Amino acid sequence: MGRAFLYVILGGGVAAGYAALEFTKRGISHGELCIISEEPVPPYERPALSKGFLLPEAPARLPSFHTCVGANEERLTPKWYKEHGIELVLGSRVKSVDVRRKTLLTGSGETISYKVLIIATGARALKLEEFGVKGSDSENVCYLRDLADANRLVNLMESCSGGNAVVIGGGYIGMECAASLVINRMSVTMVFPEEHCMARLFTPKIASFYEEFYKSKGVKFVKGTILSSFDIDSNGKVTAVNLRDGSSLPADTVVVGIGIRPNTSLFEGQLTLEKGGIKVNGKMQSSNSSVYAVGDVATFPVKVFGESRRLEHVDSARKSARHAVGAIMERNQAGEFDYLPFFYSRVFTLSWQFYGDNAGDVVHFGDFSGGTFGAYWVRNGHLVGSFLEGGTKEEYEAIAKATRLKPAVEDLAELERQGLGFAVTVSEKPPPSPPPDVIGSGIVLERPIYALHATAGVVLAASVAAFAFWYGRKRRRW
Repeated sequence: MGRAFLYVILGGGVAAGYAALEFTKRGISHGELCIISEEPVPPYERPALSKGFLLPEAPARLPSFHTCVGANEERLTPKWYKEHGIELVLGSRVKSVDVRRKTLLTGSGETISYKVLIIATGARALKLEEFGVKGSDSENVCYLRDLADANRLVNLMESCSGGNAVVIGGGYIGMECAASLVINRMSVTMVFPEEHCMARLFTPKIASFYEEFYKSKGVKFVKGTILSSFDIDSNGKVTAVNLRDGSSLPADTVVVGIGIRPNTSLFEGQLTLEKGGIKVNGKMQSSNSSVYAVGDVATFPVKVFGESRRLEHVDSARKSARHAVGAIMERNQAGEFDYLPFFYSRVFTLSWQFYGDNAGDVVHFGDFSGGTFGAYWVRNGHLVGSFLEGGTKEEYEAIAKATRLKPAVEDLAELERQGLGFAVTVSEKPPPSPPPDVIGSGIVLERPIYALHATAGVVLAASVAAFAFWYGRKRRRW
């Protein structure tokens, strides 16, 4: 037995929710859309799992953070999907996909066919076993990728309050979970091989500020080494984390955040892959014209950089999903996806935003003692990236606009002197005048000359009329 739908979204993460909302805005009919997800609940805002969900007081719980509240839009509860005639196939794993025949086979043996497929499978957390370390199945070792992981971590924090927590990894998940563990009154140590936290994005100077702030909250850092093994007791619980440098850390809870890997296995050999993801064009369309990919799993052209990239962030998931639906519903009218990479985080009382690319020369500015500060990245004489901590809504908007405009930067010292004011000034400049019109002869004519065209036309018409009148009178005299 099987079912058929016009549109199928494979994956139930953030992108699926935003795609569903966009479909309804564009007028799909009841029964045309199906979402297949391994999770037992409809799509939700995944960033909440490492933030509000882990708070000890007034924690975030469903249905409060179903999509699309993260973008201040409707909250898509189970009732919403039912009212809009969208079929939810939850708690269901897809075993195989045949893109040529346009079918999916679920773990229960059901075949679901489609006309158009949106791949929103996201990514999975990398496991320790992939690096030769055993112990992921220990009852006090946690990853954080879905709702089940978050519930498990909450239960551990409640049972180990006042205990020792070791966070493996110094990226997004590591930093945000460390903050939550501290708020839950645990003694936290972070372990990572890099020289500083958030090494893929932060400069050493920016990282130093956050590390010092975390230290003021009681967090310890062990850098330049990695996990080598666990000590596990007879009950299957980790009691200590052993590091390659020979040291050992006592542990009641271990949180692992060592990266993710896109879920592309169902499509290997069927679709073109690039940079770890499914390669798509500017309309999020894959090498098969009936298949689109969005979110963490998609490698798409980033116009502002002139190259394709795969981005791991909720903002990209939301916007790429919306764009894909627009391209599907209005193929001849949809433009290319023009996305400015955006990352952000909120921990303790801190809040930062980053736009663009962290490549080229770095110029820091502002008050690194605890006020508003940031950095610019300049490559080939143009601004390509901007970071700001502690900004206002208007200031964040200014650095975003300035980064998209890619203004020329001639003097790095002057850029440092102007600091945030540079982005504000650039963002407030009026847009450039439209380009001049080019006539086929190769002569360039500015738009104001159209008035001269009109005047000349009137004069010519009057001259022709006068000549006709004179010629007519003369003919009559002959």
